[in-house]
Amino acid sequence: MAERLNIGGIVEVVRSVAGVAGSVGLHEPEFCGNEKSYLNDCIDSTFVSSIGKFVDRFEEMLSEHTGSRHAIACVNGTAALQVALQLAGVRANDEVIVPALTFVATANSASFLGAVPHFIDSEDRTLGLSAKALAERLEAIGEKSQEGVRNSETGRRIAAIVPMHAFGHPVDLSGVLAVAEAWSLPMVEDATESLGTLYRNRHTGTFGLLSALSFNGNKIITTGGGGAILTNDDELARRAKHITTTAKMNHPWAFDHDEVGYNFRLPNLNAALGCAQLEQLEGFVQRKRRLADRYRQAFDGLSGIRVFIEPEGARSNYWLNCLLIDENVAVRRDELLTALNQAGLMARPAWTPIHRLPMYRKCPRGCLDVAEDLEQRIVNVPSSARLAHG
Repeated sequence: MAERLNIGGIVEVVRSVAGVAGSVGLHEPEFCGNEKSYLNDCIDSTFVSSIGKFVDRFEEMLSEHTGSRHAIACVNGTAALQVALQLAGVRANDEVIVPALTFVATANSASFLGAVPHFIDSEDRTLGLSAKALAERLEAIGEKSQEGVRNSETGRRIAAIVPMHAFGHPVDLSGVLAVAEAWSLPMVEDATESLGTLYRNRHTGTFGLLSALSFNGNKIITTGGGGAILTNDDELARRAKHITTTAKMNHPWAFDHDEVGYNFRLPNLNAALGCAQLEQLEGFVQRKRRLADRYRQAFDGLSGIRVFIEPEGARSNYWLNCLLIDENVAVRRDELLTALNQAGLMARPAWTPIHRLPMYRKCPRGCLDVAEDLEQRIVNVPSSARLAHG
């Protein structure tokens, strides 16, 4: 059945949708607003490090856009997720439930705290953590005790659940939250790919106790490098800002610190770029959604492959457009990736499932059949907002 995947035809379709001659990146930043003006203002002020008006403004804009009561800007999304997990109560030798199909930072953030990732399967309709697989796994190994939920197989405490919104598509938040509440486990959202994504008309990153955003150079908006913690909890927000600022006590000149903290605050220079980018976010989302629709129409009826469409009840930002190869021709994935990249159309597979990486092979896991299957069939294609101009 391998002849059903017309690789040359797929390359032509992607090129026609991109509508650009020459090389096309996977996801390129776009600077067409107030970026230079704000950066010059920041430089002129001499406040280019972690204190300055743009940091405050960026946090206020994030809160307003997402509907979260608080936003705490950090140096990157991984740092934001690490601190969010710490504030959620994750400690050394705990287990943290994460999807197997995610970027490695989701698992690394738990490891930085001395915790152990516990891998759960994904679902086809969201590409994210499966509420059904989560419930089944907890029923099989979870034990409720005075200290919380313990893994009966390892004896370790299960401290948190971390769903990740893959490629900007929200997981089944209602389903995952229901399981989390049934087991009295905090949910911390990895929303690093989903800025601008709505689940049932509410922004992702506002459903969990805390969440993490990312503004890396390839994200829907960028600060160069950067991230943020979102939370509606006043005390957690205060703690987040405190420990990401080296836990320094407020004083006009003394350097006193009351606990171990991190130098994780976003510099004002990066925040200036972020303010200009955030002003354009809704436009970026709308253009990326138009691009996704063009891909959907162009691939309609093409054999052996389809475009992944946002789950029901979602407004996805379509951070990366995702092609799904049919199972019976999935063996040709790398052939397709090679052809696309040789044609100057940057394409990539999904991440290697985290449980297959050498440092995580011995971690606890449930059945991961869906994640394994999806990883063999996913191809991400050029998704920059600028490709939707015209």
